[in-house]
Amino acid sequence: MAKQITVTDLFKMKKEGQKIAALTAYDYPFAKIVDESGIHMILVGDSLGMVVQGETSTLPVTMDDMIYHTRIVSKGVEQAMVIGDMPFMSYQISVEEAVFNAGRFLKETGATAVKLEGGASVSHLIKAITSASIPVQAHIGLTPQSVHQMGGFKVQRDEDRLLKDAHEVEAAGAFSVVLEGIPSDISKKITKALSIPTIGIGAGPDCDGQILVLHDLLGLYDRHRPKFVKQYVDLGKAARDGIKAYVSEVQEGKFPAKEHSY
Repeated sequence: MAKQITVTDLFKMKKEGQKIAALTAYDYPFAKIVDESGIHMILVGDSLGMVVQGETSTLPVTMDDMIYHTRIVSKGVEQAMVIGDMPFMSYQISVEEAVFNAGRFLKETGATAVKLEGGASVSHLIKAITSASIPVQAHIGLTPQSVHQMGGFKVQRDEDRLLKDAHEVEAAGAFSVVLEGIPSDISKKITKALSIPTIGIGAGPDCDGQILVLHDLLGLYDRHRPKFVKQYVDLGKAARDGIKAYVSEVQEGKFPAKEHSY
């Protein structure tokens, strides 16, 4: 059985200049494939609202949704660090509720850590959750749960605010920080300024690691493709071709053939 990646391993990778590869996953089969492919970190993202549930944003995703998906992902993982994404309104109401919900991920799903969105404004929550011995990954820049407040999915360019947010979440005890929708030059400054790993998504090549939504990488989600996405394979087309062939063979009486029958 492979050794599971820990927070200590991620710090060592940053120190030695080894890039961290991260992806999302939402179910057992894909989690197993992703883990066996050498990924260091799997985020069970609230992006499941869009790519799995068919919503137009991440906002409708509930804690029960996240607990269910994170639990089945963890069953397929031996090596990668599994991080549960805290959904909208699971941590904003009170410190006590934030700590309680974060604890559910570790108690009920087998996850190693949680992620929550926000910078300086949530640093007190990060501190409280980490004080409960729950590792926290922060997320600054373009934060999808704040899409309405931000006026849409827009690149974040306020360098002073972003640097302040980065330093605040590090000081609060976050073990890493996702940088989303941030110009490359700013992400590079943040990465150099922090001792914790930075994980980029639409934040340029100088972050300590990169993350993409699995369904974007595999060509399984075509509603919207941000500039930062690279599609490595078109499983959507392959699946449609295979299913069309099945439908055709059933209608033509070619399937099941003798070798598929008892």
